[in-house]
Amino acid sequence: MEEHVGKIWHRFITNTATTGYPQAKVELSEVSKTVGILFRALGGEGGLRIESTSATANESRRNWLQKIAGTNKQVELCWRDAEALHLPTYVDYFPTKTLNRDLYLWLAVLAAGKVDYNLNWFQSNQQLTQQTLHNFPGLQPRYQRLVEAVLKLRPDITHLPPEEAATEQAIQQALRQPGSVLELPPAKRPHQPVPLWLHPFPPISTSNFAVANYDEPENKQSSKNDVEDKQRKHGERTEMPDGKKGLLAFRLESLFTLVDYTKVDRCTDDEQDADAAKNALEDMDTVSVARDNKAAATSLKFDLDLPAPEFDDTPLGEGILLPEWDYKQQRLLPDYCCLQPMLAANAMPMELPEHLKYTAQRLRRQFEALIPQRVWYKGQPDGSEIDLDAYLLHVAERHSGNMSSEPNFYCDFRGGDKDLACLLLADLSLSTDAWLNNKTRVIEVIRDSLFLFAESLNATGDQFAMYGFSSRYRNHIRFHTLKTFSQNYNAKVRGRINEIKPGYYTRMGAALRHASNLLTQQKTSQSLLLLLTDGKPNDLDQYEGRYGVEDTRMALHEARKQGLQPFCVTIDEKANDYLPYIFGTNSHVVIRNPVELPKKLPYLYAQLTS
Repeated sequence: MEEHVGKIWHRFITNTATTGYPQAKVELSEVSKTVGILFRALGGEGGLRIESTSATANESRRNWLQKIAGTNKQVELCWRDAEALHLPTYVDYFPTKTLNRDLYLWLAVLAAGKVDYNLNWFQSNQQLTQQTLHNFPGLQPRYQRLVEAVLKLRPDITHLPPEEAATEQAIQQALRQPGSVLELPPAKRPHQPVPLWLHPFPPISTSNFAVANYDEPENKQSSKNDVEDKQRKHGERTEMPDGKKGLLAFRLESLFTLVDYTKVDRCTDDEQDADAAKNALEDMDTVSVARDNKAAATSLKFDLDLPAPEFDDTPLGEGILLPEWDYKQQRLLPDYCCLQPMLAANAMPMELPEHLKYTAQRLRRQFEALIPQRVWYKGQPDGSEIDLDAYLLHVAERHSGNMSSEPNFYCDFRGGDKDLACLLLADLSLSTDAWLNNKTRVIEVIRDSLFLFAESLNATGDQFAMYGFSSRYRNHIRFHTLKTFSQNYNAKVRGRINEIKPGYYTRMGAALRHASNLLTQQKTSQSLLLLLTDGKPNDLDQYEGRYGVEDTRMALHEARKQGLQPFCVTIDEKANDYLPYIFGTNSHVVIRNPVELPKKLPYLYAQLTS
């Protein structure tokens, strides 16, 4: 009974102390696409992700109801760093959804401006507001509506101590007329947060260990007890408890016997219940992660260890040194990566798999129709037949006094020209080992796609090559040769395709640079670089995140300068968050149903080359 009454009281006092408007709440997931487009269109960096922010401590004055309920201890404000634009998980400040949505849009536009780091937080936000309203005067009415709504929710100056009242008055004046207040009067207690401005002190993650020591397999499955929480937390890495502060648990009657000792810090209770764990997580300002100090030999990762040479593919040559783009330094690092061409050692010649024969036969018939038909070419200097029309026209022009026409009196019957080369580059990273359904893995879908793609292009006679890639750090980028331009498509090539398997990580920039170099060696009028992937660029080092995105984008820019046509085909459902920035708006496609990829890939090729 006591617990039941306590829950009722907690629910009542929490709802009473809440200052937001839950019925008008707008979540970031609802507006993230619009916010991203607006942010980048108005000058924001294209490589930044749009993600939820970390809640930080709110040390401003709280009313007595909030103190009793224990609410309003944290606040989510907007800020940006080199990797992402951080926005509140949801906004419910205002009584209408329109205003809450407008706040998201305003923060995106404000964050897109250029920050003057010589100014303090108070002056910088005023300058950003002035700059935004000057560059985009159409936002003035929306900003005024937001200011009026914010001022209604801010503390009453007449009910504050003199110092806090002066601070609050300066903030309200700066909101009404940005740039009119030069300094923020000091006060003993921090002021109320300003939702229309960027964070005064953005949280900066702290780390005591190298990031590379905390890698996880890409295909790690979530357990049923995992707690989902859209809100991001400020995290830090700390040392593992030494165990001296642990709890020695035993029954009294076993005082003089050998007991079990668990080396954990028992400063807090272990929560087995998922809801209780989630509540505990919400109350934490900072989540600390410690690394167990056991010997490294006790932790084995078979899927990431390099295979023994007798079981590995055959390396071709000593490796190829390639550059990599460092967006922080804004320069190309020469000879920074080592790409190793590989050839499947145990690939046995084989026929097309039985389950693909019917589809391949249908595709071959359809693609044979794309072969240019033989037509008559008239007005040629030589040929198999005399062109009477050209002769009569020449005679008529000579009688009219035109002596400049050349005597091209022949016509020839030959096939049409199709000067085209295509290189297909397949992502063979560890994530391709994931299951799409109860029967099919990603790597199996990619294998079938390569089979049908090769069968289709072989029917047209187009020049094509196929490679796969994966990586483990910058010094070991595996580039698997499936079919070169000079090789015919045959049973040996099918054997290599059949031997593809999940590799390691996805250092996409280096693979694209080497593929571009191979493709430019084909002297054709049209060169298509086709990338088949299931995720974004990543690796165990700094290549994770924006670094990999920027390097891949620069590699594609270099490919276009060489006259190539890059195009990406992906089955990643979240690809629209990053592919438009990397490849461009019209240079990628997302396959919503990955199982259909083998059938759709040849048709995409036909559309791109028609």
